[in-house]
Amino acid sequence: MTDLNAVAGDAAGVRAWWQRRGLPGLFDVHVHFMAPPIQRAVWDVFARAEHHPKLARPWPIRYQLREEERVALLRDFGVRRFSALSYAHKPGVAQFLNDWSRDFAVRVPDSLWSATFYPEPEAPSYVAGLIAEGIEIFKVHVQVGEFHLDDPLLDAVWGLLAEAGTPIVVHCGSGPIGNAFTGPTPLERVLRRHPRLAVVVAHLGAPEYAEFLALAETYPQVRLDTTMAFTDFFEDIGGFPRELLPRLADLGDRVLLGSDFPSIPYPYLHQLEALERLGLGEQWLRAVCWDNCVALFGETRSAAVGSPG
Repeated sequence: MTDLNAVAGDAAGVRAWWQRRGLPGLFDVHVHFMAPPIQRAVWDVFARAEHHPKLARPWPIRYQLREEERVALLRDFGVRRFSALSYAHKPGVAQFLNDWSRDFAVRVPDSLWSATFYPEPEAPSYVAGLIAEGIEIFKVHVQVGEFHLDDPLLDAVWGLLAEAGTPIVVHCGSGPIGNAFTGPTPLERVLRRHPRLAVVVAHLGAPEYAEFLALAETYPQVRLDTTMAFTDFFEDIGGFPRELLPRLADLGDRVLLGSDFPSIPYPYLHQLEALERLGLGEQWLRAVCWDNCVALFGETRSAAVGSPG
């Protein structure tokens, strides 16, 4: 575990960064909080990341802290709203993850009430129930879960989400290591059938940046999150092509701040500085780090977190 004292000094730099821009704080749509046994399993994977086929490089976690310490540190950073993303890696676990995430949302009212799903016969039922109760965001991760986004078991789920307008963070880019389930083509097939889906493409779709930018340019409800993009850690495995920056600037109202906190190998401030050094301007930065997220989710939770139905 990380010693909290070793990272407590990170907060002052983060606060100074957003205060210089006249922001009320930060809104981070790509933060992970998971049930303790799942969180331990995830961190065990990162501990041997250089030997893991889906990571294949060392990945020291800077913020491997107890849950209450992570929440307190985000608040100290000035992250006023943040997600609590879990993702199902196999059938039969989504409802367990969602029950835990419901309890977390009750305990931590500044978090986005988050949930996940997996291609399984029960998915339309539990997704419909969560939508009816006011769930704020879903997360799926096809590289880890090893499923096709256009699996027939998910077609009804995509229909429900498109109708409701509930955002879904989707890790479908082929970074850090692609497999048969990653890439832009499966998402494009889903969007052709459900063009109103409010998809947030994680990591800007790395490394298929151009293809995912094209999807955002085609489908007005598709957004991109900045998670790990432009950081030194990501740039050395295939950086964002600089000729695409004008297109990213043009999509400035649909780019959202994401960090991957706590499982990042560098200080939180580095993500913010990486965005700043793109040179896309103060208005773009303010929109990415606050305005766009508030426009999608609101400054506070719009519905109370209810008991499971």
